[in-house]
Amino acid sequence: MPFFFHSKITPDDVLSPGNGIIFIETTDRMDLPSLVLCAVESAARINPDRPVTFFMKGLPDINSAEDQSRALNSFPTLAPYTNIYLFPLHMETLLSETPLLPWYQKVDPKKEVHWAHVSSDASRLALIYKFGGLYMDTDIISLRPVPVENFLVAESSQLSSNGVFGFNAHRDFTWTCMEDFVKNYNGEIWGHQGPALFTRVLKKFYCDIPPFKGDEDLKCGNISFLNPRRFYPIECRFWMKFFEVWNAFPTFEDTYALHLFNYANRAERRVMVPGSNTLVEHLYLENCPVTFQAVFEKKSTHLTNVP
Repeated sequence: MPFFFHSKITPDDVLSPGNGIIFIETTDRMDLPSLVLCAVESAARINPDRPVTFFMKGLPDINSAEDQSRALNSFPTLAPYTNIYLFPLHMETLLSETPLLPWYQKVDPKKEVHWAHVSSDASRLALIYKFGGLYMDTDIISLRPVPVENFLVAESSQLSSNGVFGFNAHRDFTWTCMEDFVKNYNGEIWGHQGPALFTRVLKKFYCDIPPFKGDEDLKCGNISFLNPRRFYPIECRFWMKFFEVWNAFPTFEDTYALHLFNYANRAERRVMVPGSNTLVEHLYLENCPVTFQAVFEKKSTHLTNVP
């Protein structure tokens, strides 16, 4: 493992330079769907100069370089990448010294309708506020490096996504979002702490978001507001197109990564099928080849007895 001089590897070691890429898993599952593995692999593959961190609720504590190596080796499709680091997600520690801690200490996860989502919404804000970097959902396949800092992405005209965003550490936007998260918390409405939160903070404090006229990106105060084409050339309502056969695959020349809308797919549970000639198979082949090969060969993607 590069650039460490003590045995215990911490998120601060990896993320303090501010150029990290962050993924989060807020359930206890460890046998991850191939799309999650593809998201992490594609980010690491296309960004070899950036650390890619994956915070997992079900992961045991990492107390040494050996623990880090063992954790990574338990995911054979991720182990070949030397810029991937796995860490346990300890929410109380993560949310300390942020406006989110009092909310977390009094909320009852058992009574929350969308706990996996709202706990992820909270965690991503705290991580980007504390460390800076790029956050991405685990259903986003990276195509090319994101060359922008301090940005949000339009999912559609005048609506911000919170599935991908990037900021330097300690920015006002992420702090204000955490304050609004607590002040206007409503766990019963899906997305209220996510896209709706980002959109209302952007409108209230930064600019009256104008509509896009074409393929251009916008500036909203000191925040870049990226065109939907950068991550959402296929809209959520058309998510099934990822699982269809195309006569000719699009090149996505103006796109940094693709959001596959796993939440919209929750009922049908479509997955990448090798040999299907679907768009998603093409994306796996091009962007997460190790994961594709494991699915193709029906190999285990999570090992429980790593020495």
